[in-house]
Amino acid sequence: MLRSFALLAVSALALSACTDQAASGGGGARDQIRVVGSSTVYPFTQLVAEQFVNNNPGMKAPVIESTGTGGGMKLFCAGVGAQHPDIVNASRRLKASEYADCKANGAADVLEIQVGIDGIAFAEAKNGPRITLTTGDIYKALAANPGGKPNATKTWKDVNPALPAIPIQVYGPPSTSGTRDALAELILAKGCKETDPQAKALDSDAFDKRCKAVREDGAYVDAGENDNLIVQKLQANPNAIGIFGYSYLEENTNKLEGAPIDGVAPTYDTIAGGSYPGARPLYIYVKKAHLDAIPGLRQFLAEYATAWTKDGPLVKRGLIAAPDSVLAHSAEVIKNATPLDPSELH
Repeated sequence: MLRSFALLAVSALALSACTDQAASGGGGARDQIRVVGSSTVYPFTQLVAEQFVNNNPGMKAPVIESTGTGGGMKLFCAGVGAQHPDIVNASRRLKASEYADCKANGAADVLEIQVGIDGIAFAEAKNGPRITLTTGDIYKALAANPGGKPNATKTWKDVNPALPAIPIQVYGPPSTSGTRDALAELILAKGCKETDPQAKALDSDAFDKRCKAVREDGAYVDAGENDNLIVQKLQANPNAIGIFGYSYLEENTNKLEGAPIDGVAPTYDTIAGGSYPGARPLYIYVKKAHLDAIPGLRQFLAEYATAWTKDGPLVKRGLIAAPDSVLAHSAEVIKNATPLDPSELH
């Protein structure tokens, strides 16, 4: 579901009377910033937008849509100009294939800005069974083809005799979500390598099918891009487990309990320190061609850089502050409008 954020504006995209600059590499005639992408990064960018409006009287509120990272990248990389977004929120890094689309559509100069760190939190209701999982357990429970065979497990006890005999029901993000990508890369792939001796010898396509594909028989429930809906579903079904960004767990500690993975609970310190298996960086990507063409875009990025510190408002919203060296690099990227090096992408 798309969520739109507009504090002062009524229209979704207000166009000024000047000519669209897309043909010359500009951002076009819009007079407000447009952001798409990750539902995980959405609340952080929303908060920055609120500060931006408060600190820049007369500026229109940015329009922010929660489309999922994958869906946002498609919109972002479709071209340069007023009809295309300025920023994409991302709960994983830009893929080389996505950058190729950006380049093919004239948007090769892209700023990559890491805004912080997040964790893929596994959580249950306060009155849940207090389940403790390993990456291997999660792989055996959620992979479509664990060990190369269709997943036939029904209960957590089927996965691991030490776990309770309750049905496997996990509410999580859709395939368009960066959180889903991170689940596959950080949790399922790791669990596959640890429990399946043959996995490391597989080629890329075979590995993805065996280790990263999520089962579709009802044990894993695609809950869409609205992470708050997962919180509600856990309240209604205490035996279920939910998967979402850490900030949603942090905001609902009165309702939810984090489920430890490999003995490590999802907390600010374990994610910041890297001991939690589901820790991941969060990004925003910005079109350099739009920086001067879209009013307020440079100021908006500067606003972000003041909000992501350890004592800043984004941490209070649930973001994990990145190391000082990472934030200093991100600030330099903003200051110098330095495009990313595509050779670093995979």
